[in-house]
Amino acid sequence: MTAAPRPGDAVPAPRTLITGTPARAVPDPDGVSPTLRLGVLDVGSNTVHLLVVDARHGGAPVPQASVKDELRLAELLDAEGALTPRGADALVATVAHAAAEAERLDVDDLVAFATSAVRDATNSPEVLARVRAETGVELNVLSGADEARLTFLAVRRWLGWSAGRLLSFDIGGGSLEVAYGADEEPSLAVSLPLGAGRLTRDRLPGDPPRSKDVAATRKYVRAEVAGLLPLLAKHPDPDRVVATSKTFRSLARLAGAAPSAQGPRVRRMLTRNGIDQVLGMIGGMTAAQRARLDGVSPGRARQLLAGAMVAEAVLDLLDLPELEICPWALREGLILRRLDWLASG
Repeated sequence: MTAAPRPGDAVPAPRTLITGTPARAVPDPDGVSPTLRLGVLDVGSNTVHLLVVDARHGGAPVPQASVKDELRLAELLDAEGALTPRGADALVATVAHAAAEAERLDVDDLVAFATSAVRDATNSPEVLARVRAETGVELNVLSGADEARLTFLAVRRWLGWSAGRLLSFDIGGGSLEVAYGADEEPSLAVSLPLGAGRLTRDRLPGDPPRSKDVAATRKYVRAEVAGLLPLLAKHPDPDRVVATSKTFRSLARLAGAAPSAQGPRVRRMLTRNGIDQVLGMIGGMTAAQRARLDGVSPGRARQLLAGAMVAEAVLDLLDLPELEICPWALREGLILRRLDWLASG
């Protein structure tokens, strides 16, 4: 368990690669503030995702393009935890492709970051140096606590101050991020090794996995989540409990939430009864069978069961009736923090 070293500290502005010309300020039609085309390159455990938005300080980022490559870095580690030569080659090629796409899309300011798969790789420094040398992109490795804090910022901005005290959860490929607070900077930021990809790789072999492996994984997950209880007990109860990430969105969709086609502003919930139903439905399915379900992508189908076990443990052990799904998460948090930093001069 990794807690934020100083809960009130701001996350430093990421170092930035400008892929084309220097950042240009496009006059906004209402004359309030300039608009920039910003890119966030997210090197995660499952995918490498370039999100391009037009954004200005004080306004909501407007998505312009989304480029995804399903790299599955977490599956390209060797027995010692190092990224394999094949994995490093694939990462370099994928980052180079994303940088070229950012330039083609006239991105002014590109922030590139990596999360748990690169963070945990034993040869991370060598891989990062190679990426920079061969692509010109400097990947900033976020700590788990920083992931939690930036995701919390995105949730706060999406829901606003009227949401009161917030508790947020984000299931990634390598870790579960948890944050709590009444402000934009959380007073608690924690990362647990409960990513859906990590759990599947390390604890759920087989397709479908054996029942004894499922039972052992569920026991492990619940023990890890239980470690949150004494930390959260030090704080007042939250007013809203929120979940972000593709895994939570898929689980909510399977439990009956509105499809993504209805847009981000439709309220979506994942209830305790709903996650129990989802677990009962997908527990004995193969990855191919899960991939045919509405809202489940083929690349994430195999790890959906692990994600469901994490969600079930959160809802049950924290005695929560439901989780509210927020469409903004880590990438949006980085964009918002970057805009704040640029506006500060």
